[in-house]
Amino acid sequence: MNETHPDPDPRQTPGLEGGNSVPPGETPPGESSTPAGAPDQNANTPSGWGPAPVIVLLVLGVLIAGFFLAYAVAL
Repeated sequence: MNETHPDPDPRQTPGLEGGNSVPPGETPPGESSTPAGAPDQNANTPSGWGPAPVIVLLVLGVLIAGFFLAYAVAL
């Protein structure tokens, strides 16, 4: 049975020095270049609930509570 390994053989990997270390010129740039191209995530964040949904929910709550109160009185 012949197995294949996804990891390359360190003896044949280009850019490695002795002891499997990578020389400074072979490493990619750090994360400092990544956020420069990312959009600002805080630009479109919602500031909370508007007054209309809160009023609608309060009215619905009062109507439901009134229904149960009327039902309890009718018993």
